[in-house]
Amino acid sequence: MKKLALHWQILLGMALGVVFALILSNFGWGPNFIEDWIKPFGTIFINALKLIAVPLILASLIKGVSDLKDISSLSQMGLRTIVTYIITTVIAVSIGLGVVNLVKPGSTITEDTRSELVEAYGGEAEMKRQDAQRQKDAGPLQALEDLVPDNIIGAAGNNRNMLQVIFFAIFFGIGLILIPEKTAQPVKDFFDGFNEVILKMIDLIMLTAPYGVFALLAALVVEAPSADLFAALGMYALCVVGGLALMIGVYILLVWIFTRHTPKSFLNGIGPAQLLAFSTSSSAATLPVTMERVEEHLGVKREVTSFVLPIGATINMDGTSLYQAVAAVFIAQAFGMDLSFGTQLGIIATATLASIGSAAVPGAGMVMLVIVLAQAGIPEAGLALIFAIDRPLDMCRTTVNVTGDAAVSMMVAKSQGKLGVPMVKDWDDNYKK
Repeated sequence: MKKLALHWQILLGMALGVVFALILSNFGWGPNFIEDWIKPFGTIFINALKLIAVPLILASLIKGVSDLKDISSLSQMGLRTIVTYIITTVIAVSIGLGVVNLVKPGSTITEDTRSELVEAYGGEAEMKRQDAQRQKDAGPLQALEDLVPDNIIGAAGNNRNMLQVIFFAIFFGIGLILIPEKTAQPVKDFFDGFNEVILKMIDLIMLTAPYGVFALLAALVVEAPSADLFAALGMYALCVVGGLALMIGVYILLVWIFTRHTPKSFLNGIGPAQLLAFSTSSSAATLPVTMERVEEHLGVKREVTSFVLPIGATINMDGTSLYQAVAAVFIAQAFGMDLSFGTQLGIIATATLASIGSAAVPGAGMVMLVIVLAQAGIPEAGLALIFAIDRPLDMCRTTVNVTGDAAVSMMVAKSQGKLGVPMVKDWDDNYKK
């Protein structure tokens, strides 16, 4: 019998968790049984995600920055690539914040359900509110001051200080570039291996995802069994998918403005890579197909695809960043938190920087969301609200990530005079070299 794909296992775990909790809720001992014997496994799963956040940032970001080779003579193409990626990421996060603030999916949760959520997660929500208030009361340059740590070990010991870890990783990577190659190579080899180990750890954690989802959903049903919570989750999912659709529209518009490629030619050219990204939830696994489609079907020269697309698979996670913005605000709304404009600007900055260190593998976006939640003072326990439907949304946002990589490669190629005639014009049914 063929083994079920992981995303189907997660969806099955979600459904079984809800059904299991609904059945046991009919017995007096049922809720206590779930609280004592099922919920701890969900907590362990969330803790495993939080555990891997700092090592993932250090490994991925140091490797990504050091792979730029020569920052002192960074080419015009490299500068344009990185700037364009950052701009599209900021656009994606802004779209996510705009959609979630307009629809307000968390506001459909009743006060009774919200009170149950806050009670279920102890004093964490109130503690986060107090932290957020302290941030609001701080000076205008406090965020800049907090960016530079005085002790990297201390910064790495608290997920609230993840921006400091990101700063250190970027600084460390720049230092690796600026020292002689012979001296830097052993350190780079170490972080290459370290990165591979971390990615394998993520694989192992994700193997337990169906059981973690089962436990999280079962606990969620018995702790806050109101139907309005699940209706809000549906609205949240629609916000994410709607925002992702808008972002693909932005790519199509940018490609048309800068390269004059029609939407049909662009989508037909990148279509197979989008489908593979949707099925694998991995930009890295899709990279060979993305490079082939962009080069042969969209006309981008090989010297551009070999530079722009691998960097994009590492630092350009527009779909992931958009999802993080929507998820962060939704969780805040679910807990009755009112995020200030400054805090939401902080979400833009954190999601943009965190996307640079987000590994191009399934589940990494959830790890990065821990960073965004912690930095914005939003209860990390709120991950339990959204993880059950994260896998199908992960498939959608990975599709957007790959689409963004292709769009940016076309724009950079056009600016460098390296966008030619596609080798295969499959949108015209003209398969000639």
